[in-house]
Amino acid sequence: MDTHDTDSDARREPAGPGGPDGTATPGADAEAEPTSAVAPSAVPPDVVPRAAAVPPAAAVPPAVLPPPDPRTGVAALSPRYQVAAALALAVVAVTVCVHLALVFLHVAPSNTVTKQHGNAIDDWVYPEFEQNWKLFAPNPLQQNIAVQVRAEVHTEDGDVNTTGWYDLSAEDGRAIDGNLLPSHTDQNELRRAWDFFASTHDAENRPSGLRGTLSETYLRRIVVLRLDREGAAGRTGVIENVQVRARTTNVPAPKWSDEKISDQPMYRVLPWWTVTAADSDGGAA
Repeated sequence: MDTHDTDSDARREPAGPGGPDGTATPGADAEAEPTSAVAPSAVPPDVVPRAAAVPPAAAVPPAVLPPPDPRTGVAALSPRYQVAAALALAVVAVTVCVHLALVFLHVAPSNTVTKQHGNAIDDWVYPEFEQNWKLFAPNPLQQNIAVQVRAEVHTEDGDVNTTGWYDLSAEDGRAIDGNLLPSHTDQNELRRAWDFFASTHDAENRPSGLRGTLSETYLRRIVVLRLDREGAAGRTGVIENVQVRARTTNVPAPKWSDEKISDQPMYRVLPWWTVTAADSDGGAA
């Protein structure tokens, strides 16, 4: 009986901190910490991991997109009106191109097209689109023309002195060169006066009609005023007569050209003109 009780007690008593043989193991004196592990079935239903807290995709509301921009211009029209607008634009574009081409032919130098269809071009241009200019000079100048003048001055002693030649064109050139806003007088007065004279006089410097006499008076007054500006008569002298000449030189050929052009100047000398009081006053009398 004692043996039976002893064996029963031995089975009921837990094993000691040591092994079966009673040997102590490291850390056996420390109390075992209780574990905090909980069975999965014991997790409360309201405690859900963060990753699982995202609602399903079907529960996310769709993104709100901005409404499309309304169509403007031709795109807002119906297909039928779009075709009509395209045809209208094509007609306008063709008309503008034809108009520009006809005006170009009108102002361009004479060519094969203008000779063959000149009447049609004139019918289109005149009178609404008339042009009074040319795209290219029909006969560009290939000469340099310098207008020069000299005078006979009567002094108080009764002597008559002839001045040297004053190059009036060179003076105008110096006034224009490097000037951003050159004077209209420096650019055109003397040049236009000489062109007026040359077109109304023959090779013998004889005037043709009333315009020839007018051009002679106009040129004479210009050169007298220029001489007064230069002080050609001095303090006491009086300009009695003036003589004008034109010095013409050819424009040299470009370096790449084999054309031989004379560089010798040619002179057209006019007869002496008597200066009147109206010439000295600039035509005021």
